[in-house]
Amino acid sequence: MRSPVDPSTTGRPNLAAQVYAQLKAELNDFQLVPGDRFSEAELSQRLGVSRTPVREALFKLRNEGFLDVEAKTGWSVRPIDFGRLEQLYDLRVILELAAVAKLCAHTGTPPPELESLKAIWLVPAAERLSDAREVGQLDEAFHATLVRAAGNAEMARVHWDVTEQIRIIRHLDFTRGHRIEATYAEHGKILRAVMQRKVEQAQLLLRSHVEQSKAEVRKITLATLHEARERSKSA
Repeated sequence: MRSPVDPSTTGRPNLAAQVYAQLKAELNDFQLVPGDRFSEAELSQRLGVSRTPVREALFKLRNEGFLDVEAKTGWSVRPIDFGRLEQLYDLRVILELAAVAKLCAHTGTPPPELESLKAIWLVPAAERLSDAREVGQLDEAFHATLVRAAGNAEMARVHWDVTEQIRIIRHLDFTRGHRIEATYAEHGKILRAVMQRKVEQAQLLLRSHVEQSKAEVRKITLATLHEARERSKSA
């Protein structure tokens, strides 16, 4: 359900950040779908804030590739560019494979980040989470933590930027129950291989895991977009 932001927050930057977070969530949840059109005035009225923080949030989302703007027609949600997402997934894989190689080459005590991942992913089936949103957040954190643990801050920064851009479709991977089970199993195998410093095995498992997820989210995204458009027609 679309809800207004909290206007009690002091300072325009904070209010703009709230508007940005609200709209980003609506995009990620396909409450705003590709092709939707709206004006700053309409959003301002719906969210209960002035046009200035709305405009700041909209331009930030445009710079991130989510929206388009034209002087005469106002704002619109940009169509999902699967070709661009394919390129971003390719970049993600390159970064994560490099991170795994660095982790496997590490000598001495394993980075503490790996221990924290073991406590989440190497648990009995009865202790695994089943909520799609929670697992989606943990999945994102798993991959980000692997890269961060490699110790290259610039690599981690670029990886997080890629993560932000693919989140709109990536989280859909966990709307199907079997994908949650598969993710626990695949993450566990990747983590064990890294802990054992089996670089080729870890990289093979990681690449297969990401490719499978990418294929699943493409199918789910197309289905979800169709469902969202049908709901919009009947509303």
